[in-house]
Amino acid sequence: MILAIIRFLIIILSMAIWIMVYGITCIFRKHTIDSAMGLKRHWLKNVAFPVLNLKVQLEGNPLNEAAIYVCNHRSFLDPVIVLRYLHAFVIAKAEVAKYPIINQGAKITGVLYVNRESKDSRNEVREKMIDTIENGHNVLVFPEGTVGVKQGTLPFRAGTFFEAVENNIKVVPIALDFRDESDLWLQRSLLQYYLHQFSKWKIEVKLSFGQPLQASNGEELRNKAHTWVNEKLVEMQNGWTRINYEKYKDHKMFFEYKDL
Repeated sequence: MILAIIRFLIIILSMAIWIMVYGITCIFRKHTIDSAMGLKRHWLKNVAFPVLNLKVQLEGNPLNEAAIYVCNHRSFLDPVIVLRYLHAFVIAKAEVAKYPIINQGAKITGVLYVNRESKDSRNEVREKMIDTIENGHNVLVFPEGTVGVKQGTLPFRAGTFFEAVENNIKVVPIALDFRDESDLWLQRSLLQYYLHQFSKWKIEVKLSFGQPLQASNGEELRNKAHTWVNEKLVEMQNGWTRINYEKYKDHKMFFEYKDL
């Protein structure tokens, strides 16, 4: 409990300092999304990862051109882990905009907010996603729409994949998994989950970037991404995971959002 609280204070304070320093530097140089993403990656590498003692086994690398990256969703730490290795805008639920310091950092370094209960908001963020990629920036999507605690993924929402095919955008699958049961989001309370996970000395993760997928239509592309991620998760877990996923095969999810 004490370790989790100390980590929280360091994370929030350091984030505020990084934002303030970046704001001062913008007096002397122009703000660009590339420089802001560089700031984010610097903070993740030099503060977040060491403070949380994140140990990541990485496989593969991002592309050298803009694409949509789709990743399974295990924890609220997932964006922190993926964005350490990938410059990307993240599609995030609108509620994140209510978190003062986190919201400011997200706005500076690239986020697309969506209210998944609103059809207009979902349509708008799809358009922004396409514009973002056409301007040369990656977009990170978690197509399950919620966190999952089963051995494989939940069904992928289709919207992202249909937009990718229609606009001839490359889609790169990402698989991410944690080693320990304490990293699964089994509690309803965000505070409970945070204290439970961050009280551990070390958080072990596997992260794998796949190759771009090709398909003639959105449904086929979704199925290919879903299959690749699930097969990679099985490969990751073999001889490594400490989680007995059989216990959670009937687990009821407590978050669920509409398709992007």
